[in-house]
Amino acid sequence: MYRREEQKTADFRADYASHADFCKVLEQEMKALYLLSFLLTANHHQAEQCFAAAAEQALQEESVFKEWARSWIKRRLIENAIGIVFPASAGSSGKWDFWSAGQHKAGGDDEIDAVTQLPPLERFVFVMSILERYSVWDCSLLLGCGTKNVLKARMRALRRLPGPVARIPRGEPRASRLAEIPA
Repeated sequence: MYRREEQKTADFRADYASHADFCKVLEQEMKALYLLSFLLTANHHQAEQCFAAAAEQALQEESVFKEWARSWIKRRLIENAIGIVFPASAGSSGKWDFWSAGQHKAGGDDEIDAVTQLPPLERFVFVMSILERYSVWDCSLLLGCGTKNVLKARMRALRRLPGPVARIPRGEPRASRLAEIPA
């Protein structure tokens, strides 16, 4: 009987994500995860900080199921971006970057730039609720504002964005989908 219980415990622990599982997600999804960080922060330096912090947090985490590793990393990226952007926006306007500053533009760059030009709350709500498909309630909790404010910010964002960006297909929840929209 003791051996049976020991096996159940070992199987249960095997379902948790290891460092290798997190590294695999970070490696395979690096471009999409960095794009998510950039869309939220609108600044390459802050996006790098956000990404690096999430990677560091992933390597310290021991209680996430393997199947949730990708979602967990995205959640950390969003939480880190909120911590980076909103305290800075209270005292200063922050520095806004173009997605491909100084490089030749690729398809989707204008759409990315359009999203990053939104005011911080509208940008976060758009990325979280439209691109990442977070519920209004989740957005409200993460951003520390009421659901009515989230709904208003989403509507303002959709009105300000050019046609192709505002019509992003709802079936694909990844931020990297934004880069695939034809210009």
